[in-house]
Amino acid sequence: MAAAGSSEAPAIPPGKVLNVNIGIMGHVDSGKTSLARALSTTLSTAALDKNPQSQERGITLDLGFSSFVVPMPDHIKEAAAKYEILQFTLVDCPGHASLIKTIIGGAQIIDMMMLVIDVTKGIQTQTAECLVIGEILMDRMVLVLNKVDQLPADTRQEKISKMQQGLNKVFAGTKFKTPIMVPVSATGGNADAPAAENLDGLVDTLKSLVTVPERVKEGPFYFAIDHCFPIKGHGTVMTGTVLSGSVRVNDTVEIPDMKIQKKVKSMQMFKKPVLEAVQGDRVGILVTQLDAKQIERATLATPNSVPSFHAAVLAVEKIRFYKASFPTKRKIHITVGHTTVMATVHFFTLPPSASGASPPAAETSAAASAFDFGREYFSADELLPTSGEVPAGSQWAFVLFERPVTAPANSLLIGSVLDTDVHANKCRIVLSGRVLSTIDPNSKDDMARLKIFKNKQKVGSIKRVLDEQTVIGKDLFKKETDITKFLNLKVTLNGKTPGYIEGSFGSSGQYKVRFHEPHGLPISVGKKGKGKAKDEDADADGPAEGGGGKIILEFKKYLFSTETSNR
Repeated sequence: MAAAGSSEAPAIPPGKVLNVNIGIMGHVDSGKTSLARALSTTLSTAALDKNPQSQERGITLDLGFSSFVVPMPDHIKEAAAKYEILQFTLVDCPGHASLIKTIIGGAQIIDMMMLVIDVTKGIQTQTAECLVIGEILMDRMVLVLNKVDQLPADTRQEKISKMQQGLNKVFAGTKFKTPIMVPVSATGGNADAPAAENLDGLVDTLKSLVTVPERVKEGPFYFAIDHCFPIKGHGTVMTGTVLSGSVRVNDTVEIPDMKIQKKVKSMQMFKKPVLEAVQGDRVGILVTQLDAKQIERATLATPNSVPSFHAAVLAVEKIRFYKASFPTKRKIHITVGHTTVMATVHFFTLPPSASGASPPAAETSAAASAFDFGREYFSADELLPTSGEVPAGSQWAFVLFERPVTAPANSLLIGSVLDTDVHANKCRIVLSGRVLSTIDPNSKDDMARLKIFKNKQKVGSIKRVLDEQTVIGKDLFKKETDITKFLNLKVTLNGKTPGYIEGSFGSSGQYKVRFHEPHGLPISVGKKGKGKAKDEDADADGPAEGGGGKIILEFKKYLFSTETSNR
């Protein structure tokens, strides 16, 4: 095997290496880092728990990166003709529940996933959360059944088969349905055990699943920084993964969060100098006059290409493993790249039809990627799971962040409730979504473009009948209400006779209604000796003379403007 058996990678020019990023994910102590160690031939500065706290606690606390190379598989040789070698970059993700933010950030830079399961324990809490993340981000996954050496030799195959049967039942209801399972032992269970078992079989499986990733060089450069450190006498190195575009030595790049621009002095890809890096490549970028202590998790980009914003409209979907309701206006942790920010979400959908039914599926699916500020949307009480009645692409969210977020258009965001008890055995990942548009929440004009409404109904009574088509009403509005906002809105008498609000009457919240046809109510007899002008609200609190008729006003209340209108 070209991975675990050799000490260093062949000297192949980086431009001839096809890089595929593989995430190693799973529950804490399932053997992820041991697997990365057994497979890797080249280690980055952040590989195999080099973090001192990781070594002290004996668990992975941060993302680790390492790699190994293999000959190009026959089935992709034609598509990958310009490459000579296939390189697998392993992204070792932490498994502890408290580090889910790091896991989510790491998952967004990988092409394929190895979900590691301790064969002696089966699926555990963080195994399930990693599966959820995989469903959002991955199309290909391998189940690695680790620690088979810890099963008794005489019953090992029987126990492995039983575990595989159980996992097949679990995964039948997921996106991956019938996953490929590879039993291995990354390290022996005791001093007498072999160092590893079936790693050749695992590498062969990975090779068989590889497709040539689409690597687009065009467009703005965008780079996720996961580690940063100084090199005395040279400058500061930022290591990470190119998410889009490309970068060359001597290019000017920007740290968008800090609005700092630097020139790329040099680059290395797993300790080999390179002149260019493209989408999907893992690379270290050297710049000068930058304090490494200022950067922990950040991004690099083409200057002025990545906006910072306080609010955005997202197309969202509820994670089906999150079973609880998630209401509008609840706070949520939003993760984009390596950044997690608290936010408040307000969900909305297309307006229901006149009958109250949900919009037709064809209409909602067509609208999924076509959010339009010129269209009206209906405020939703909660985020609903995708179903026949709620098809994918039929729900959106207005998201208000507690601090600015820096991300390019169409960025993937994941929403979680990370304050949930990690021992509660519940899914904490609520939703996934993509940025459709940014909004300035401090601009009334910008917010007013977002036409989200609620249906409201007010019921008033008749104070006085002026003539066969005109009445004075009360009880719809408070004294301080600006009735001009409701002028010409439609009303009905007892839900039948149509009319409209013609204007205010006096100063006590009374109003004049004009009906389109005779209302059939007896005309009021005026009182003598009051000395009031005809538009003043004499006897505003006195008994009504309208015979108990109800004036019903149904209207749309827009959440982000003072506008009102009838349905």
